Amino acid sequence: MCGVGLLWYMYSKMDLHEIGKILQSDIDYRWILFSAVFGVLSHIVRAARWKIQLQVLDMRPSMRVLANAIFGMYAVNLLLPRVGEVWRCGYVAHDQKGSFVKVVGSMISERLTDTITVALLTVALFFMQMGFIKEFLAKYPALKESMVSTVTSPWLYIVIVAAAGLLFLLFHKKSDNTYINKIKLAVRNLWHGIKSIFKMRNTSLFLFYTVLMWLLYFFELYVCFFAFPQTASLGVVCAFTCFLLGSISMGLPVQGGLGPWHWTIIGALSLYGVEANAAGAFALVAHGIQMGVMIVLGIYAFFSISFAKRKESSAVKQSQ
Repeated sequence: MCGVGLLWYMYSKMDLHEIGKILQSDIDYRWILFSAVFGVLSHIVRAARWKIQLQVLDMRPSMRVLANAIFGMYAVNLLLPRVGEVWRCGYVAHDQKGSFVKVVGSMISERLTDTITVALLTVALFFMQMGFIKEFLAKYPALKESMVSTVTSPWLYIVIVAAAGLLFLLFHKKSDNTYINKIKLAVRNLWHGIKSIFKMRNTSLFLFYTVLMWLLYFFELYVCFFAFPQTASLGVVCAFTCFLLGSISMGLPVQGGLGPWHWTIIGALSLYGVEANAAGAFALVAHGIQMGVMIVLGIYAFFSISFAKRKESSAVKQSQ
């Protein structure tokens, strides 16, 4: 709801009639459809990358299962932020008759890889666009204050130290308590899943998929720039800046980045000289095609899963 509120607040200050004219006559929608191709491919590459980690856990799901897991994850996240991550782990664990907690661990390490990637890209952007970053933070001082307060907050480090101390006591103190032993087993399985990233046989392929996936994410946004006359000549650096800032905003727990993503993209484009209504129209369309891809792939995934279950049920009945 916060994302919807932010979205309404932003666009209530714009000329919706002018945005409507831009959407009707100024956009080459062929580029927007081309963008969707990169979106689909990026999700498939994510599935292929996850397959490498799961092999360490002695799980070998098919690409159909993994693709359905990724497609379904994004669709579920549109309804309930972050719940899709849990759903995809449960779906794969059930398919492989394996440990749900271990699969969750592999997902966590996968997401940590993405976080490190975004951090490296942020450092690169900082040196490439140092002046722009200062200007952006000056325009949005609340964002700067939030970032500084998060990093400097003593509570962040208190929680980290307390969690580390609790884990140390948990594993170095013997107990006959059933619940404590269950927690220990769950933590061990979770750590086993997280460690899968360090035990992969195809580390180079995993890194290749990571680079390829993020390139596809970038091109999914970049080709949208050519659909608008106001953004077609802004160049790769501007697109990369918008892409990275948008990626960071996607980390907020709202449906598909709805609201924060638009706010970030509109703010970035305005600093590159794009008029507010044109920037608003761009954000609507670029985000809309991403959401459209997720919805279509999610529908496909749930039909595919349903069909596979009926086929499996039919095979069981025939064997009896």
